[in-house]
Amino acid sequence: MYVTPNKMSHTPPIHPPNHLSGEKSPYLLQHLYNPVDWHPWHPATFERARREGKPILLSIGYSTCHWCHVMNRESFQDPQTARLLNEHFINIKVDREERPDVDKIYMNYLISLTGQGGWPMNVFLTPELKPFYGGTYFPPRPAHGRPAFIQMLDQIAALWKDRRGELELHAGQTHSRLDGISSKRSKPAPPPGTDALSEAAAALKHSYDPDHGGFGHAPKFPQPSQPRFLLQQAHRTGDADAIRMVLHTCERMAAGGIRDHLGGGFSRYSVDAEWLVPHFEKMLYDNAQLVQLYLDAFLISNNPTHAATVRDTLDYILRDMTHPEGGFYSAEDADSEGHEGKFYCWTLEELRHLLTPAELELVSNHYGVTLQGNFTDHSHPAPLKGQNVLSLVQTISSSESSSSKQECTENQSGLLQSANQKMRVARALRIRPHLDDKILTSWNGLMLGAMARAGIVLGEKRYSEAAERNLTLLKSRLWDAKTGILHHRWRDGERDTAHLLNDSAFLLSGLIDLYEATVDPDHLEFSITLAESMLAHFYDGENGGFWQSPAGADDLILRLKDDSDGAEPSGNGVAALALMKLAKITGREDFLQAAQSTFRLFSQMLSQFPQAMPTLLQALTLSLEEPQYAAVSGHPTQPEVANLLHAIHSVYQPARIVHGTTGPVQFPATGSPTTATPAVQICTNGTCLPPTNNPALVRQQLTSEAPGQE
Repeated sequence: MYVTPNKMSHTPPIHPPNHLSGEKSPYLLQHLYNPVDWHPWHPATFERARREGKPILLSIGYSTCHWCHVMNRESFQDPQTARLLNEHFINIKVDREERPDVDKIYMNYLISLTGQGGWPMNVFLTPELKPFYGGTYFPPRPAHGRPAFIQMLDQIAALWKDRRGELELHAGQTHSRLDGISSKRSKPAPPPGTDALSEAAAALKHSYDPDHGGFGHAPKFPQPSQPRFLLQQAHRTGDADAIRMVLHTCERMAAGGIRDHLGGGFSRYSVDAEWLVPHFEKMLYDNAQLVQLYLDAFLISNNPTHAATVRDTLDYILRDMTHPEGGFYSAEDADSEGHEGKFYCWTLEELRHLLTPAELELVSNHYGVTLQGNFTDHSHPAPLKGQNVLSLVQTISSSESSSSKQECTENQSGLLQSANQKMRVARALRIRPHLDDKILTSWNGLMLGAMARAGIVLGEKRYSEAAERNLTLLKSRLWDAKTGILHHRWRDGERDTAHLLNDSAFLLSGLIDLYEATVDPDHLEFSITLAESMLAHFYDGENGGFWQSPAGADDLILRLKDDSDGAEPSGNGVAALALMKLAKITGREDFLQAAQSTFRLFSQMLSQFPQAMPTLLQALTLSLEEPQYAAVSGHPTQPEVANLLHAIHSVYQPARIVHGTTGPVQFPATGSPTTATPAVQICTNGTCLPPTNNPALVRQQLTSEAPGQE
């Protein structure tokens, strides 16, 4: 069996610890014994920079970032580079996952400067935290058009000494320009109509790769919010072609090397168009969103392989990525023993010693294993030879005869199971990649929703129980009921002081998924409390939309409103979608108005570039068209209620609201069930069908024409 990952360990220190010794971030602790005198992002650090009159090197990354490891090995562990940094700069390390608000500000600057971003991000600031130069990975020697890091440090130190005033003037002008672009104080406009939905779907379809699935070119990121929106829009309009595109994308991703075929879960992205060679790090937020996508794919296609992908992914999370108290860890690294992908890849020679000849032949054909291999870690000075990423190249098949075909298939399946088990056992003995074991509220909210929905859709109690345990941890460890503040990170028994929109929005979204899967009024009550807190701390009542950080954050030079979905959905999109659902359940006008003001604020972008905002478009859909309602009576703990909820959630209907009949619920029409016995009443456009306690009839009603319509 797969062994549980160990907590991170450090190599024996050569240098004394720097100023990161009091930190909890695994990324910062990876740099604890660098010869570079790193400081945390803290007012005392900024004051030191002002007092000493030095520029700041702000270096941002995360603990499972492959190129962060490379630059650390090449530059930050180099004594000569460290001497230069320590003499001329105040050096600050930031974990982008702990402080995404800080990261977003300087990533916006870097993209405006160079046209691209990424990690590690290295930005040079004035003591007032205003940027004047930056980049991503810098090599130790000039290469590929990038200057050597140490040469660049010499140049910047000289410029700061001789032309500091010019650099500070430039930084001030840059700050003013970024503030004007980013503040989103533009005059709101009426939100677009259904044309924005159609245009976004058309743009996504245009970017579809018909050969390998996915949307766009290599490197390929899953970005699940895009295919999820496209599937929703295709279902709404009857676009069979778009449904085919999404299902093909799901099939190719699940077959590709981006998926871990032995251990479960998906890697960050694929470096090629075929989904074959991944960037091997596994992130919680990717896997949470992909579970939601594969649940959609399963419901709309009834293809059991999509359900199997969900189980495979969530079992990996429960086995290898779950804290004993129920929180979900953040990520696993791409590297082990200094090599990217070493834990996951196989050579033909390894398998020859491990498997029987029959197993080897089947595995080689099934997973595409060759003597030459299909992957080379080009970032390592001594790359390993003949490495193979496993992907599903050839499915199990047999002869044309139906009787012999079944027998052959069963034999091959048995051989493959035997080989897979041997490979799992052998892989478990390898040195496992570093586990980033911090628990982030935002990413846990995403996985909470995925677990809750998978539990009710698939009828898998272990996923439902995992969602409940996760919520218990988040409420006890990260939610402060006295202040109404939701904290961002918990690790080693300590929570941080960061307070961010995405924590509230993502947890609210997951909590609503859990409520719709259980109709437990306690979950609805906490959803309302959390929504009120989010409005109090992040909502811009004057201009609409939500700030990424609360007012009064004196360590931020800008206050931003994120709009576009990326690897994670935008906080504004998730907040608007969650508030729209909660408004439909409770009838709360303040929730509805906050969501609609967000549409108005981003109206121009929704009209001009809607495909960049698929989550906000899902929220807009709920605003433009009345959803289908399923009101469920009975106590949430009754087995009959669980069966009825399973029936409701077994039908793909994204524009549907599920709610109970107790708690602060507003029914969509008169005649909603008031009986305490388990029953479901389906309502559409103000007309309701009679309540029923028959799960088969519930499914039939959900898939038939709306009540009162022909």
